[in-house]
Amino acid sequence: MVLQIERYYAALDEASDRATSGAEGLRLLVDALFTEDTDRHWRMWFEYWNAGEHHPDQAFARGQDRRYATWHQQIRTLAERGVADGEFSCDDLDGFTVRFAALADGLALQRLRQAPPLTTEHARRHMNHFVETELRARPRP
Repeated sequence: MVLQIERYYAALDEASDRATSGAEGLRLLVDALFTEDTDRHWRMWFEYWNAGEHHPDQAFARGQDRRYATWHQQIRTLAERGVADGEFSCDDLDGFTVRFAALADGLALQRLRQAPPLTTEHARRHMNHFVETELRARPRP
């Protein structure tokens, strides 16, 4: 399970590293989070966190903490890049990062449970709207 989680996030890292801007990186990230193929990942993600609650080995919990810290850093780095490049304006990048991760997790759970029904397209739309609103995205020339 841990290996699959790490592979998934390594692919997200590679995609965001190839982005030509922070805005593009966040769009690529959102697109990668919600596809028809990511339901398997999200099931495993939630099982991974549940396992941490019951796992007796503290090293497992520390690994989870590192994974989440790395995930947060990836989100924040893309947002910082967009601010530095003048694509975004944001006074609270830490808050944006926490809310981005929380919304992604919440939408993924809603998508898996289909309560209420949620398509990948709608999940992406919610995430992209959140990014544009939170980061006060500036219009492209």
